[in-house]
Amino acid sequence: MPALVKGQEEFVVHGDSSDWNLVFSDPGTENWQEHWFLDGELATVENSDQGMHFSAGPVNRNDAHHAVLWTKSSFQGDLKIEYNYTRTDDQSVNVNILYIQATGTGEGQFDKDIAAWRDYRKVPTMSKYYNNMNAIHISYAAFPMVNSEPENDYIRVRRYPATEKIKFADTEVPPAYFKTGLFKPGLTYHLSWLKTEDQLTLEVSGPEESIQYQWDLSDFPPISEGRIGLRHMFTRAARYSDFKVYTKK
Repeated sequence: MPALVKGQEEFVVHGDSSDWNLVFSDPGTENWQEHWFLDGELATVENSDQGMHFSAGPVNRNDAHHAVLWTKSSFQGDLKIEYNYTRTDDQSVNVNILYIQATGTGEGQFDKDIAAWRDYRKVPTMSKYYNNMNAIHISYAAFPMVNSEPENDYIRVRRYPATEKIKFADTEVPPAYFKTGLFKPGLTYHLSWLKTEDQLTLEVSGPEESIQYQWDLSDFPPISEGRIGLRHMFTRAARYSDFKVYTKK
């Protein structure tokens, strides 16, 4: 299994700090539209006692079947994001994504407030996001679009936007992690993300073990405000519960 790149002690200090202020809490059991809005007209979102079940459209390779849930709230500064994630699909292709602090680039129609141009994203083509948003992107429980091996998953971080000078491939924040052994269908994992100006850390606690990952953001422009998003590529589905966001006091 992959090991933490560096800073395990620092991660624990950040994670256990009493300096965090809870600013967003959604158990996932009540009307999702109180806290979220949806890109993509073919997705389904359903609440139950177990949490919020989010499914992209069922047709593979059809961009209209992508989907993104966005928080109505925007968050500033250092963040801690925690939630329970249960994969409910059995796919071995396509990607789940967490977007952190997404805003529009401010160029042309792409206002900093991404809600102002949500109609443009009724068909949630990936390029509409990575070309026109400032955001941290994390793919997890993710698979190549052509793949037949259920163990061939990965976790990868990107820093949007891609531009004429910065191609999409160059948005990657190393390292990427492959064949993690995590995010198996039907099992619940607790994810805890810590995002500071120059560092991103993930702790995944599953039924068998906890694993930590870390990325150095210092070579990329800092992200300081914006919405949080949950993206499912076509065919992907999962349940979320106890979704919480903290900011530094």
